[in-house]
Amino acid sequence: MEMALVSPIFFVLMFGAVDLGNYFMSEHVVVKAVRDGARYASRRAFSEFTCSTVSSDVTTKTQTLVRTNAIAGTTPRLVGWTDNSTVTVSVACDTTGTYKGIYTGVSGGVPIVTVAVDLPYGSLFKSFGLGGSLHLRAESKVAVMGV
Repeated sequence: MEMALVSPIFFVLMFGAVDLGNYFMSEHVVVKAVRDGARYASRRAFSEFTCSTVSSDVTTKTQTLVRTNAIAGTTPRLVGWTDNSTVTVSVACDTTGTYKGIYTGVSGGVPIVTVAVDLPYGSLFKSFGLGGSLHLRAESKVAVMGV
């Protein structure tokens, strides 16, 4: 009799813990992916950035790298992450100081690239899991180095 009373609570706790662990693992994957993408984009040439736009080549390759872990990849880092539009790549210029070194001669300030992801979380247990309105979000900013 006690087993019949405790089993539903035990299963809810067990599956909830597994799904919560999967959420945190997925969040970690997205944060790492965004860092990789920002690092990649920051090493592209200065000529591919203005203070308000990023070249389409940089945007497309960065989105694919973030989603698949390869510039020409097809296998997503997370199951169900099939859409590159969940990854945004933007740039803004920092004009707060005077810069030297690799930034000498760069007009309009130092370009800083921002890579962000907003991805709905896909629960392991679909409608029985966490899911719903949970999103995996991450953002990373890096100064363009033009290497």
